[in-house]
Amino acid sequence: MGSKLNPYLQFDGNAREAIEFYRDVFGGELTTSSYAEGNMAQNPADTDRLMHGQLETPAGFTLMASDSPTDMPADKPGAFSVSLSGDDETELRGYWDKLAEGGTVTMPLEKAPWGDSFGMLNDRFGVPWMVNIAGNAQG
Repeated sequence: MGSKLNPYLQFDGNAREAIEFYRDVFGGELTTSSYAEGNMAQNPADTDRLMHGQLETPAGFTLMASDSPTDMPADKPGAFSVSLSGDDETELRGYWDKLAEGGTVTMPLEKAPWGDSFGMLNDRFGVPWMVNIAGNAQG
């Protein structure tokens, strides 16, 4: 296997809920371990927090997530978005609809000036997503 780039999302106590939500959106196999399971719970408050979660989807996506330990708040290093793109309109609109549940659409998924359908939203965990459906997709 060559190199691979994937998002690793940092949360402050709700990483397990978030990564399980993404499994519901994208499908796939989820592996998780808490700080206690990894023998890394320095603070009793960290026992059930997610030390590492990894989702491998049928579409080939890899998404990782963890909670910051309670004595080390989650960083907010800069702006980012998780981008989904492709030409399978049914699949991508399905992801869009699920991600939008409980979230905030910042730009509706509709025909863009460059000919694709494009939209942006923040899911219910505050994670920003961009979806681009290539080709002659209708918005």
